[in-house]
This record gives sequence, structure tokens and C-alpha cells, in this order.
Amino acid sequence: MPPSLILGPFHGRPACQSIAFGRGVCGTAAAEKRTVRVEDVSEFPGHIACDEGSRSEIVVPLLVGGEVVAIIDIDCAVIGGFDEIDEEGLGKLAELLAASCDWGPR
Repeated sequence: MPPSLILGPFHGRPACQSIAFGRGVCGTAAAEKRTVRVEDVSEFPGHIACDEGSRSEIVVPLLVGGEVVAIIDIDCAVIGGFDEIDEEGLGKLAELLAASCDWGPR
């Protein structure tokens, strides 16, 4: 069975409970182990629309030992809601969280 993301703590409207690596923005970021910033989610192939108000999205994977242990997923109600500064800051946050939390056995 391919790896998948399982919904954990979040704030917002009801969301998908499980997303396979490679599926949607979150799954793509996890599979490719890189930040994915989407200016307009309607143009992202396979975008999973959990919130019809979402227009842009940024997803940052947390990597421990080269493996994805979690992701940061933020949606925005406007097209182009995220820029390089957001990507850089969220990347630093992801590194801090990855290094500071006890992720248990993998």
C-alpha cells in the first residue's frame, strides 16, 4: 500500500481524513519531499477541494532522517496569497518543528 497522510490537528472546515502521497497538493509535497506553493488551486492538476473558498495553497513537508513525518498545509481565500517570504518562513518553521519534536519510531 502506498504511503499516505493522515489528518492530524487542524483548524478549519472539515477536511479529507487520508491523502495518498502523490495526490493533490499535500500528497505531491509529501511524495516529492519539497514545498509546493500554488498560486491558483483551480490550475493545479488533481487539486483536492476540501474548502470551496480556497484559492491558493502552500504545503511544506517536515522531514526527519529524509522521511516525511508531517506537513504544514495552509489555504488562502485569494489567488496568489503566498509568496517567497511565506515559503522561506514556513520552511524555517518546518525545520524547527522537525528538529524539536519527538516523532517516535518511523
